[in-house]
Amino acid sequence: MKHEHGSGQSEHQDNHHGHMIADFRKRFWVSLALSIPVLIFSPVIAGFFHLESLSFAGDQYVIFLFATLIYFYGGWPFLSGLYSELKKKQPGMMTLVAVAISVAFFYSAAVLFGLSGKGLLWELVTLVDIMLLGHWIEMKSVAGASRALEELAKLIPENARRLLPGGGFEDVSVALIRVNDNIIIRPGERVPTDAVIIEGETSINQSMITGESKLVLKKIGDEVIGGSINSDGSVTAKITKIGGDTYLSQIIELVRRAQASKSRTQNLANRAAMWLTLIAIGGGLVTLFSWLAFSSEGFGFALERTIAVIVIACPHALGLAIPLVVAFSTSLSARNGLLIRNRDAFENARKIDAVIFDKTGTLTRGEFSISNTLSFDSKSSEQDVLSIAAAVESRSEHSIAKAITKNFSHSDEVRNFKIIAGKGAEATVSGRIIQVLSQEAVLEKGLEISAQAKDLIEQGRTAAFVLSGGALIGVILLDDMLRAESPEAIRQLKEQGMRTIMLTGDNEEVASRVAQEVGVDEYFSEILPDKKAEVVKNIMERGLVVAMVGDGVNDAPALAQADVGIAIGAGTDVAIETADIILARSNPLDVVRVILLARRTYRKMVQNLWWASGYNIVALPLAAGVLAGFGILLSPALGAVFMSLSTVIVAANASLLKAGTI
Repeated sequence: MKHEHGSGQSEHQDNHHGHMIADFRKRFWVSLALSIPVLIFSPVIAGFFHLESLSFAGDQYVIFLFATLIYFYGGWPFLSGLYSELKKKQPGMMTLVAVAISVAFFYSAAVLFGLSGKGLLWELVTLVDIMLLGHWIEMKSVAGASRALEELAKLIPENARRLLPGGGFEDVSVALIRVNDNIIIRPGERVPTDAVIIEGETSINQSMITGESKLVLKKIGDEVIGGSINSDGSVTAKITKIGGDTYLSQIIELVRRAQASKSRTQNLANRAAMWLTLIAIGGGLVTLFSWLAFSSEGFGFALERTIAVIVIACPHALGLAIPLVVAFSTSLSARNGLLIRNRDAFENARKIDAVIFDKTGTLTRGEFSISNTLSFDSKSSEQDVLSIAAAVESRSEHSIAKAITKNFSHSDEVRNFKIIAGKGAEATVSGRIIQVLSQEAVLEKGLEISAQAKDLIEQGRTAAFVLSGGALIGVILLDDMLRAESPEAIRQLKEQGMRTIMLTGDNEEVASRVAQEVGVDEYFSEILPDKKAEVVKNIMERGLVVAMVGDGVNDAPALAQADVGIAIGAGTDVAIETADIILARSNPLDVVRVILLARRTYRKMVQNLWWASGYNIVALPLAAGVLAGFGILLSPALGAVFMSLSTVIVAANASLLKAGTI
């Protein structure tokens, strides 16, 4: 399926990148082949391998001809790069390589046609070969970092089985299906696009999209994500989203934006690369004049030292250090349902001191479950109380009503149902007037609540009192179900040295019980949604770097206020504008994972920056020839090897990110 949201541009970029890899590969092999006669007939190489017998009159002109072809053909990417960088007034790696090979080429030409000195043609061709090889390897590494996006795009099948209005079905291209079309998804097939099940029940494997390892049960009314795999049941689904609006398309777009965005660390690396370019050119000139002024080695030797300095100081690895880490980390996080919208905030996640959780829907499931049922009427059992209440609540959409009716059915006749605003509900059930009321409504009626019920309510449970004909016959006590992963997530965060805090609009009793069960360090109760941002601000004023974790709806102001806003349980709605990081699953452990990934990512960035720039501390003096008196010299070609090697090491170090688990 064509992902309409930015698909044309992304496809163009992918094709362009592929052409560049192929171009560098071709230029490398052609230049390597052309280099063979240059190396064979070069006096230095011929002498080393005792090939002097192969020389002939005019062989130096033949060498120069091949070297010229290599300079213009193999060196073209660097020469054109020099023009582009100078045009942008941002001299960098291409500038240094172009200057190095141009100085070697024109000096060697001058020597061949009369200037006193020693040519550098074999150094020139090996330098071009190694630089082309280094670029080829580097670009393959970059392509590997972005391959995860291509794999995500391949998850969408080409065809869908669309139901026809008169019955039957037809196989059509996914590009032709529209919102509200009904489709059949058979076992083993991929879901063609986002949809909602309208008939049947099945288990869905969505691990490739959300990172959720277990099969997820889906029934009528549940959403299914395009690209996920239908495991065992045949279902009918209604299309809800197509093209760029689908979950998978939004993920791909988020990852592309994150990979393209430049973080503060990247800007630092870019500035360092520019300064290193200026240092390289300056260092090369100092090296040239120093050897000419204080040595009798001659201009050719001094120029060779200068070229070696310029080549080895190329900030290629420095320019690659951060983008590769960014590419690998964003791809890895997307495959695990951790979607990064703001790279600066993601980098800040490594510095988090305190994590604030909204209670409902974050630490808890946001769904009530029945914990206790008490009967106050000798004629009514606990099952009778539940059955009567279920009859009334079967007509209600309230969350408490859904919890009561979820596991209890009834066969009673229900008439005259009505909502009692802010207090509960009432209906006639099998001829009796039944009410299901809140604690406040019962107290208003002057009815006595048993000590046992009071104790359970004081423990933080929500009460639904059942009345028959105005008489209290029982009470149903409910809990907001705690997510199974919440205590472990809190424990791991505390283990990492972070303070854990809970915000809730619930009363003190409920807040205290949940805080104790989950193990947070601190909690705030009876906080209205519009006051959550104020609490977050107050906590930040303690000098703490704060992450706010919420559902992205009522918590939007608090998410925006925090240093890092994390929306959890976004499901198929990834377009949450106030969140910096979006967690697709309703799993608090993903908060731990995203913070640990941020720390790992930053460590890789620092390691790469040190390697990319630090090796110059040793290599530059050697290239300049400070140990020439001891017979230790770095030729331009060997300098290119070290420079390319540093680039490969930076790429390999970044790729270790994807080898880890989060």
